[in-house]
Amino acid sequence: MGLAVVFSRALCGMEAPSVIVEVNLANGLPGFTIVGLPDAEVREAKDRVRAALQNSGFDFPVRKITVNLAPADLPKESGRFDLPMAIGILAASGQIAGRSLQDYELAGELSLTGELRPVRGALAMAVALQRAGNQRAFIVPRANADEAALAEDAAILPAATLAEVCAHFARSGATPLARHPSTPPAGAADYPDFSDVKGQPRVKRALEVAAAGQHSVLMLGPPGAGKTMLATRFPGLLPPMTDDEALESAAIHSLNGGFSATRWKLRPFRSPHHTSSAPALIGGGSPPRPGEVSLAHYGVLFLDELPEFERRVLEVLRQPLESGWVTIARAAGHADFPARFLLIAAMNPCPCGYLAQAGGTCRCSSERIQRYQQRLSGPLLDRIDIQIEVAALSSEEIAHQAEGEASAAIAQRVLRAHTRQLERQGKVNQLLGTREIDRLCRPDAHGLAILKRAMVQLEWSARAYHRVLRVARTIADLAGSKGIDGEHVTEAIEYRRGLFTPPSRL
Repeated sequence: MGLAVVFSRALCGMEAPSVIVEVNLANGLPGFTIVGLPDAEVREAKDRVRAALQNSGFDFPVRKITVNLAPADLPKESGRFDLPMAIGILAASGQIAGRSLQDYELAGELSLTGELRPVRGALAMAVALQRAGNQRAFIVPRANADEAALAEDAAILPAATLAEVCAHFARSGATPLARHPSTPPAGAADYPDFSDVKGQPRVKRALEVAAAGQHSVLMLGPPGAGKTMLATRFPGLLPPMTDDEALESAAIHSLNGGFSATRWKLRPFRSPHHTSSAPALIGGGSPPRPGEVSLAHYGVLFLDELPEFERRVLEVLRQPLESGWVTIARAAGHADFPARFLLIAAMNPCPCGYLAQAGGTCRCSSERIQRYQQRLSGPLLDRIDIQIEVAALSSEEIAHQAEGEASAAIAQRVLRAHTRQLERQGKVNQLLGTREIDRLCRPDAHGLAILKRAMVQLEWSARAYHRVLRVARTIADLAGSKGIDGEHVTEAIEYRRGLFTPPSRL
């Protein structure tokens, strides 16, 4: 009989709990049994492991093999347990020394030839190992090394094949696995530049305010006015990501297997199609995976043609816009994903897009326009800080060459305002709570009178009142002002005025 214990990790939302892989070889009829809530991918490891061992020059024990993945009540999925199971079988059968296995954690999928294939969530597992503080090294497929090494305090040992891992444990004249350097690559920003955009100075100013305070934006305008062009250039205005923000964002993308180390510290920009389902947007599946709102964490979620999304799909945005988190609950448990994204949305004023345009080209009926605009609920609109109209360009503006301000110049002003917020309150204005708004965003007497008058005339909710004050605080920060005066409040109110035509005026 032989017994070996190998350490690995599972994935459960953003967490990567430790998994103990126990391999027992016993006398009896030959067989290979895996227990501990394995899914189909894990159960299929039996055939991959057997072929990989044989094709790597090792003997596959003709004995009763039992693999236990503990804890037993934690679901196990994917092929990441192939490598620890193979090493456990070799250690239990005496083909490699198992004395130092407790100093390592392993994850990797095996091909039939013994090559190691990349797995999802390598960075999330490396971060969990780093936070555990148990000083174990982490052996991963070479294709996952750059990603996993972003967890700087974790010792990452990349390997290309099962034979390399076995040679590391044998230490019989073979070269042991070398630690992968933890220096993250410098991602090159490739955002389009705002200098390409013709006209639209008011909209550019609104986007500058949004970038400085992390405020959500809705742009309304006819087709071809430049809404998408402005949105795709918006990430270039945002402040640089901190190391913690970059690590958390990268770990989320790692869960879906879509992270590239070349995108390190670059703000994500997600633009799902309007046919996307609610689970695709918010996250879901079994096991739960992050959706677009989480993949846009610390970046931008751009929803073009907003009313074309199903209403029930849009309604799922309300909770993450407020809390910055998504909780996916299932009968077997729940998973939490961060979703602190900046929403940029764009829409036409009517189904054909030409309502109130010169020449009277709109042929939509009043009822059709009303139904189109009512696809957006009041509670959702109430959570969008800046709502601004993007007018169609005149023929003269279109004919002239673009002479707009470059993104770099705008980004410098945004960064200065962002720094003021962090020095004053330790977070951006969008995250200020009610008591913090009362303390930090109170305007002077003139500004307060303007705000009270607007609140009565426009019938704003308490949420809208607080959001206008947050935007006014950001405008004051851009101006380098310690206080909020009437001019700042007036500009914030202009960004909050209703964009939609009341039914009585259609």
